[in-house]
Amino acid sequence: MSGIIDQFKLTGKVAWITGASYGLGLAYATAFAEAGAKIVFNDINQDLVDRGLAEYKKLGLEVYGAVCDVTNEEQVNAFVKDVEEKVGTIDILVNNAGIIKRIPMHEMSKAQWDQVINVDLTGPFLCSKAVLPKMMEKGYGKIINACSMMSEFGRETVSAYAAAKGGLKMLTRNICSEYGQYNIQCNAIGPGYIATPQTAPLREKQADGSMNPFDRFIRSKTPAQRWGKTEDLMGLAVFLASPASDFINGQVVYIDGGISAYIGQDPNNLDESKFAEQETSEDVQVVDR
Repeated sequence: MSGIIDQFKLTGKVAWITGASYGLGLAYATAFAEAGAKIVFNDINQDLVDRGLAEYKKLGLEVYGAVCDVTNEEQVNAFVKDVEEKVGTIDILVNNAGIIKRIPMHEMSKAQWDQVINVDLTGPFLCSKAVLPKMMEKGYGKIINACSMMSEFGRETVSAYAAAKGGLKMLTRNICSEYGQYNIQCNAIGPGYIATPQTAPLREKQADGSMNPFDRFIRSKTPAQRWGKTEDLMGLAVFLASPASDFINGQVVYIDGGISAYIGQDPNNLDESKFAEQETSEDVQVVDR
Protein backbone atom coordinates (compact mmCIF):
# COMPACT_ATOMS: atom_id res chain seq x y z
CA MET A 1 0.00 0.00 0.00
CA SER A 2 1.41 3.39 -1.04
CA GLY A 3 1.62 6.39 1.24
CA ILE A 4 -1.32 8.75 1.30
CA ILE A 5 0.55 11.56 -0.49
CA ASP A 6 1.58 9.17 -3.26
CA GLN A 7 -2.10 8.49 -3.97
CA PHE A 8 -2.49 12.07 -5.19
CA LYS A 9 0.42 11.94 -7.63
CA LEU A 10 -0.17 11.90 -11.39
CA THR A 11 3.39 11.05 -12.38
CA GLY A 12 3.61 9.84 -15.97
CA LYS A 13 -0.12 10.16 -16.64
CA VAL A 14 -1.31 11.90 -19.80
CA ALA A 15 -4.08 14.42 -19.07
CA TRP A 16 -6.22 15.95 -21.82
CA ILE A 17 -8.08 19.12 -20.79
CA THR A 18 -10.44 20.44 -23.46
CA GLY A 19 -10.64 24.19 -24.04
CA ALA A 20 -7.62 24.75 -21.79
CA SER A 21 -6.05 27.79 -23.44
CA TYR A 22 -6.93 29.89 -20.40
CA GLY A 23 -9.24 30.09 -17.41
CA LEU A 24 -10.38 27.03 -15.50
CA GLY A 25 -8.89 24.69 -18.07
CA LEU A 26 -5.49 26.33 -17.67
CA ALA A 27 -5.85 26.11 -13.88
CA TYR A 28 -6.69 22.40 -14.00
CA ALA A 29 -3.78 21.72 -16.36
CA THR A 30 -1.35 23.65 -14.16
CA ALA A 31 -2.45 21.67 -11.10
CA PHE A 32 -2.13 18.36 -12.96
CA ALA A 33 1.35 19.30 -14.20
CA GLU A 34 2.43 20.11 -10.65
CA ALA A 35 1.22 16.64 -9.65
CA GLY A 36 3.38 15.09 -12.38
CA ALA A 37 1.07 14.68 -15.38
CA LYS A 38 1.89 15.32 -19.03
CA ILE A 39 -0.54 17.93 -20.37
CA VAL A 40 -2.34 18.03 -23.70
CA PHE A 41 -5.07 20.48 -24.62
CA ASN A 42 -7.15 21.61 -27.54
CA ASP A 43 -9.15 24.66 -28.47
CA ILE A 44 -11.42 25.69 -31.28
CA ASN A 45 -8.98 27.84 -33.29
CA GLN A 46 -5.25 28.41 -33.71
CA ASP A 47 -5.30 31.83 -32.04
CA LEU A 48 -6.59 30.29 -28.81
CA VAL A 49 -4.15 27.40 -29.02
CA ASP A 50 -1.26 29.84 -29.51
CA ARG A 51 -2.50 31.88 -26.57
CA GLY A 52 -2.54 28.74 -24.43
CA LEU A 53 0.91 27.61 -25.53
CA ALA A 54 2.28 31.05 -24.63
CA GLU A 55 0.66 30.92 -21.18
CA TYR A 56 2.04 27.46 -20.46
CA LYS A 57 5.49 28.56 -21.63
CA LYS A 58 5.38 31.46 -19.15
CA LEU A 59 4.68 28.89 -16.44
CA GLY A 60 7.64 26.82 -17.55
CA LEU A 61 5.47 23.93 -18.74
CA GLU A 62 5.93 21.87 -21.89
CA VAL A 63 2.53 20.87 -23.20
CA TYR A 64 1.00 19.62 -26.42
CA GLY A 65 -1.77 21.78 -27.89
CA ALA A 66 -3.69 21.63 -31.15
CA VAL A 67 -6.87 22.83 -32.81
CA CYS A 68 -9.83 20.53 -32.30
CA ASP A 69 -13.56 21.29 -32.28
CA VAL A 70 -15.08 19.04 -29.61
CA THR A 71 -18.36 18.92 -31.56
CA ASN A 72 -16.67 17.42 -34.62
CA GLU A 73 -16.20 13.65 -34.21
CA GLU A 74 -13.59 13.37 -36.97
CA GLN A 75 -11.48 16.12 -35.42
CA VAL A 76 -11.81 14.59 -31.95
CA ASN A 77 -10.72 11.15 -33.16
CA ALA A 78 -7.82 12.63 -35.14
CA PHE A 79 -6.68 14.65 -32.11
CA VAL A 80 -6.73 11.58 -29.84
CA LYS A 81 -4.78 9.54 -32.40
CA ASP A 82 -2.21 12.32 -32.75
CA VAL A 83 -1.80 12.56 -28.96
CA GLU A 84 -1.35 8.80 -28.67
CA GLU A 85 1.44 8.91 -31.29
CA LYS A 86 3.22 12.02 -29.99
CA VAL A 87 2.63 11.99 -26.23
CA GLY A 88 1.03 8.72 -25.12
CA THR A 89 -2.29 7.11 -24.34
CA ILE A 90 -4.70 9.46 -22.55
CA ASP A 91 -5.23 8.50 -18.90
CA ILE A 92 -7.22 11.54 -17.75
CA LEU A 93 -9.85 13.51 -19.66
CA VAL A 94 -11.34 16.75 -18.39
CA ASN A 95 -14.35 17.84 -20.46
CA ASN A 96 -13.86 21.51 -19.68
CA ALA A 97 -14.82 23.27 -22.93
CA GLY A 98 -18.18 24.98 -22.70
CA ILE A 99 -20.31 27.94 -23.72
CA ILE A 100 -23.41 29.72 -22.46
CA LYS A 101 -25.94 31.92 -24.21
CA ARG A 102 -28.10 34.06 -21.94
CA ILE A 103 -31.24 34.42 -24.03
CA PRO A 104 -34.89 34.10 -22.94
CA MET A 105 -36.11 30.70 -24.09
CA HIS A 106 -38.93 32.12 -26.22
CA GLU A 107 -36.41 34.27 -28.08
CA MET A 108 -33.74 31.58 -28.55
CA SER A 109 -33.36 30.15 -32.03
CA LYS A 110 -32.91 26.44 -32.64
CA ALA A 111 -29.43 27.16 -33.99
CA GLN A 112 -28.48 28.87 -30.71
CA TRP A 113 -29.97 26.00 -28.70
CA ASP A 114 -28.10 23.44 -30.82
CA GLN A 115 -24.79 25.26 -30.42
CA VAL A 116 -24.95 25.17 -26.62
CA ILE A 117 -26.12 21.55 -26.49
CA ASN A 118 -23.47 20.49 -29.00
CA VAL A 119 -20.55 22.08 -27.14
CA ASP A 120 -21.68 21.43 -23.56
CA LEU A 121 -23.16 17.92 -23.91
CA THR A 122 -22.34 16.35 -27.25
CA GLY A 123 -18.70 17.47 -26.95
CA PRO A 124 -18.13 15.56 -23.69
CA PHE A 125 -19.87 12.52 -25.23
CA LEU A 126 -17.58 12.55 -28.28
CA CYS A 127 -14.38 13.15 -26.30
CA SER A 128 -15.24 10.47 -23.74
CA LYS A 129 -16.18 8.03 -26.49
CA ALA A 130 -12.80 8.63 -28.16
CA VAL A 131 -10.70 7.83 -25.06
CA LEU A 132 -12.76 5.01 -23.54
CA PRO A 133 -11.48 2.12 -25.73
CA LYS A 134 -7.84 2.62 -24.67
CA MET A 135 -8.88 3.16 -21.06
CA MET A 136 -10.79 -0.12 -21.19
CA GLU A 137 -7.73 -1.90 -22.62
CA LYS A 138 -5.51 -0.55 -19.82
CA GLY A 139 -8.06 -1.08 -17.08
CA TYR A 140 -7.57 2.50 -15.95
CA GLY A 141 -9.08 5.89 -16.69
CA LYS A 142 -10.35 9.12 -15.18
CA ILE A 143 -13.00 11.31 -16.81
CA ILE A 144 -13.96 14.60 -15.17
CA ASN A 145 -16.92 16.56 -16.51
CA ALA A 146 -17.56 20.27 -16.03
CA CYS A 147 -21.03 20.40 -14.54
CA SER A 148 -22.55 23.53 -13.03
CA MET A 149 -24.98 24.88 -10.48
CA MET A 150 -27.33 24.69 -13.45
CA SER A 151 -27.00 20.90 -13.33
CA GLU A 152 -29.38 21.19 -10.35
CA PHE A 153 -31.11 24.56 -10.54
CA GLY A 154 -32.96 26.55 -13.15
CA ARG A 155 -32.45 30.24 -13.81
CA GLU A 156 -33.90 32.71 -16.27
CA THR A 157 -32.31 32.98 -19.75
CA VAL A 158 -30.15 29.82 -19.52
CA SER A 159 -32.52 27.09 -20.73
CA ALA A 160 -30.06 25.47 -23.15
CA TYR A 161 -27.15 25.67 -20.72
CA ALA A 162 -29.18 24.19 -17.86
CA ALA A 163 -30.50 21.42 -20.11
CA ALA A 164 -26.97 20.59 -21.28
CA LYS A 165 -25.46 20.63 -17.80
CA GLY A 166 -28.31 18.55 -16.42
CA GLY A 167 -27.71 16.08 -19.22
CA LEU A 168 -23.98 16.11 -18.47
CA LYS A 169 -24.73 15.13 -14.88
CA MET A 170 -26.60 12.08 -16.13
CA LEU A 171 -23.92 11.28 -18.71
CA THR A 172 -21.44 11.29 -15.82
CA ARG A 173 -23.54 8.75 -13.96
CA ASN A 174 -24.04 6.60 -17.02
CA ILE A 175 -20.32 6.45 -17.87
CA CYS A 176 -19.79 5.35 -14.26
CA SER A 177 -22.48 2.68 -14.61
CA GLU A 178 -21.25 1.34 -17.92
CA TYR A 179 -17.48 1.50 -17.51
CA GLY A 180 -16.83 1.21 -13.78
CA GLN A 181 -16.11 -2.48 -14.33
CA TYR A 182 -12.99 -1.44 -16.27
CA ASN A 183 -11.62 0.63 -13.36
CA ILE A 184 -12.71 3.83 -15.08
CA GLN A 185 -14.06 6.57 -12.84
CA CYS A 186 -16.21 9.38 -14.21
CA ASN A 187 -17.06 12.24 -11.86
CA ALA A 188 -17.91 15.90 -12.26
CA ILE A 189 -17.05 19.26 -10.74
CA GLY A 190 -19.87 21.76 -10.26
CA PRO A 191 -18.43 25.25 -9.68
CA GLY A 192 -20.48 27.88 -7.95
CA TYR A 193 -20.13 31.57 -8.75
CA ILE A 194 -16.47 32.22 -9.56
CA ALA A 195 -14.83 35.66 -9.51
CA THR A 196 -13.50 36.22 -13.03
CA PRO A 197 -13.09 39.12 -15.46
CA GLN A 198 -16.34 37.98 -17.07
CA THR A 199 -18.24 38.34 -13.80
CA ALA A 200 -16.37 41.46 -12.68
CA PRO A 201 -19.15 43.84 -13.85
CA LEU A 202 -21.53 41.96 -11.55
CA ARG A 203 -19.31 42.79 -8.58
CA GLU A 204 -18.51 46.42 -9.33
CA LYS A 205 -19.65 49.07 -6.89
CA GLN A 206 -22.59 51.22 -7.89
CA ALA A 207 -22.20 54.93 -8.58
CA ASP A 208 -23.24 55.73 -5.01
CA GLY A 209 -20.63 53.31 -3.62
CA SER A 210 -23.11 50.58 -2.71
CA MET A 211 -22.80 46.90 -3.67
CA ASN A 212 -23.92 45.68 -7.03
CA PRO A 213 -27.38 44.09 -6.49
CA PHE A 214 -26.27 40.79 -8.03
CA ASP A 215 -23.12 40.71 -5.90
CA ARG A 216 -25.29 41.27 -2.84
CA PHE A 217 -27.67 38.53 -3.98
CA ILE A 218 -24.89 35.95 -4.47
CA ARG A 219 -23.19 36.73 -1.16
CA SER A 220 -26.52 36.51 0.67
CA LYS A 221 -27.15 33.06 -0.84
CA THR A 222 -23.65 31.76 -0.05
CA PRO A 223 -22.69 30.81 3.53
CA ALA A 224 -19.06 31.70 2.73
CA GLN A 225 -20.33 35.17 1.72
CA ARG A 226 -17.80 35.41 -1.09
CA TRP A 227 -17.33 34.43 -4.71
CA GLY A 228 -15.12 31.46 -5.50
CA LYS A 229 -11.63 31.60 -6.99
CA THR A 230 -10.15 29.33 -9.63
CA GLU A 231 -7.74 28.09 -6.96
CA ASP A 232 -10.73 26.72 -5.04
CA LEU A 233 -11.29 24.17 -7.83
CA MET A 234 -7.76 22.90 -8.38
CA GLY A 235 -7.44 20.57 -5.40
CA LEU A 236 -10.64 18.69 -6.21
CA ALA A 237 -9.57 18.33 -9.84
CA VAL A 238 -6.28 16.70 -8.81
CA PHE A 239 -8.11 14.45 -6.34
CA LEU A 240 -10.61 13.24 -8.96
CA ALA A 241 -7.78 12.65 -11.45
CA SER A 242 -5.66 10.69 -8.98
CA PRO A 243 -5.67 7.16 -7.51
CA ALA A 244 -6.97 8.71 -4.27
CA SER A 245 -10.45 8.75 -5.86
CA ASP A 246 -10.44 5.21 -7.27
CA PHE A 247 -13.60 4.21 -5.38
CA ILE A 248 -15.51 7.41 -6.11
CA ASN A 249 -17.59 7.17 -9.24
CA GLY A 250 -20.60 8.86 -10.79
CA GLN A 251 -20.55 11.82 -8.41
CA VAL A 252 -21.00 15.55 -8.97
CA VAL A 253 -19.09 17.57 -6.38
CA TYR A 254 -20.23 21.17 -6.02
CA ILE A 255 -17.65 23.78 -5.06
CA ASP A 256 -20.02 26.61 -4.33
CA GLY A 257 -19.26 27.93 -0.84
CA GLY A 258 -22.38 26.12 0.41
CA ILE A 259 -24.93 27.88 -1.80
CA SER A 260 -26.64 24.61 -2.82
CA ALA A 261 -27.20 23.71 0.85
CA TYR A 262 -28.47 27.10 2.01
CA ILE A 263 -31.79 28.86 1.59
CA GLY A 264 -30.04 32.21 2.01
CA GLN A 265 -30.56 35.29 4.09
CA ASP A 266 -32.15 38.68 3.48
CA PRO A 267 -29.71 40.50 1.16
CA ASN A 268 -30.45 43.73 3.03
CA ASN A 269 -28.87 42.29 6.17
CA LEU A 270 -25.40 41.97 4.63
CA ASP A 271 -22.66 44.08 6.16
CA GLU A 272 -21.03 45.65 3.09
CA SER A 273 -18.07 46.99 5.04
CA LYS A 274 -16.51 43.55 5.58
CA PHE A 275 -16.29 42.61 1.91
CA ALA A 276 -12.85 43.34 0.50
CA GLU A 277 -12.33 43.54 -3.24
CA GLN A 278 -11.66 40.04 -4.57
CA GLU A 279 -8.90 39.29 -7.03
CA THR A 280 -10.09 37.85 -10.31
CA SER A 281 -8.71 35.31 -12.73
CA GLU A 282 -9.87 34.24 -16.15
CA ASP A 283 -12.47 31.53 -16.58
CA VAL A 284 -13.12 29.49 -19.73
CA GLN A 285 -16.12 27.65 -18.40
CA VAL A 286 -18.77 30.06 -19.63
CA VAL A 287 -17.64 31.92 -22.74
CA ASP A 288 -19.65 32.63 -25.87
CA ARG A 289 -18.03 31.45 -29.07
